[in-house]
Amino acid sequence: MTWTHTGYAQRIDFGPGAAAKVTEFVRELGGRRVLLVSSEERLASEAGEALVKRLGRSLAATYDGARPLVPTACVQSALGIARDRDVDTIVSFGGGSCIDLGKAVGFFVEHEAGMPGASYVDRPELPHITIPTTYVGAAVTASFSMTDETMGRITAAAGPTVPPLAALYDPEITIDTPVELSAASGMTALGHAVEVVCSPTRTPEAEAVALAAATRLALSLPSVVAEPADLDARTAALSGALLAGRALQNASRGLHHGLTQLLAARTGQPHGVIAAAILSSVLAFNSHEVPDQVLRIGAAIGDPDDPAEAIDRLREQLGLTGQLSALGVGTDVIDAVTRMADGNADIAANPREAGADEVRQVIEAAF
Repeated sequence: MTWTHTGYAQRIDFGPGAAAKVTEFVRELGGRRVLLVSSEERLASEAGEALVKRLGRSLAATYDGARPLVPTACVQSALGIARDRDVDTIVSFGGGSCIDLGKAVGFFVEHEAGMPGASYVDRPELPHITIPTTYVGAAVTASFSMTDETMGRITAAAGPTVPPLAALYDPEITIDTPVELSAASGMTALGHAVEVVCSPTRTPEAEAVALAAATRLALSLPSVVAEPADLDARTAALSGALLAGRALQNASRGLHHGLTQLLAARTGQPHGVIAAAILSSVLAFNSHEVPDQVLRIGAAIGDPDDPAEAIDRLREQLGLTGQLSALGVGTDVIDAVTRMADGNADIAANPREAGADEVRQVIEAAF
């Protein structure tokens, strides 16, 4: 086995109260004019108001228009504010859409300046500090996605300076995250872990971290849904999401992520809800190509005999649907996604080849 493992310059602070360190991180990164990227709902929360107060005079501008799936219109608006207010640091606060929006702003500022990151040793033009409030891996990954709502198409970009330089994981601020969002984002994180373990390009460290992530998520998510104020469960789930994101830094994505994005873009449904609905059918499909890896996933989540069924049981415990038909997926969507899947980079990287017929098979298995 030969492999290359890349570690990005990144500091992570994890634990209750971590969000309060944001001003320390801004100073450490030399920030004087901060752009705060979030959603209106998140900024109106108690934690959001506290964040604004902490940033104080360093807060040069706020963009609170982040929306699910990161519409390109939001990217353009936030980028315009960054230009107009001459910001030198980004702080994102919220779920994956808020974090990806912050990444997108930094990415395009770099390209406009003619200095895009080319190596893992490069420093971003705009340092990015993120405070995640859901169980997604975006806070530590080197890619982001955005949606052209007119075309119903999601595009992605990546680079060595895309990952936030600092991530503050504070389980206390996740307690008021709605249960359905917690469940859906948790299943997204589990999907990341599953894809890493099955990835042909994974490194040994990435696989080990992904398996640890899967175990933590499978054990903690039911408690998060049953007792949303359970800080221990929230802490375990957040640590699982962090590990899943870190594992993604050294592995390719696959059919699960590619199909989730295509289906979400066509239906407007949240990424995590789609991800939960199709995860077991994708795993069952890949089990024919990477049976040993699937067995390891099963052992990690407590059922080596039938990992796909274990994932379905977990999804049901979390109150999420396993029927795409209930999420607005009809024959027209299946036909469109089947056509668009050809040439999708994530689907092309799947361990088992998935052409049009196979893509349709996986979708219909979750229909």
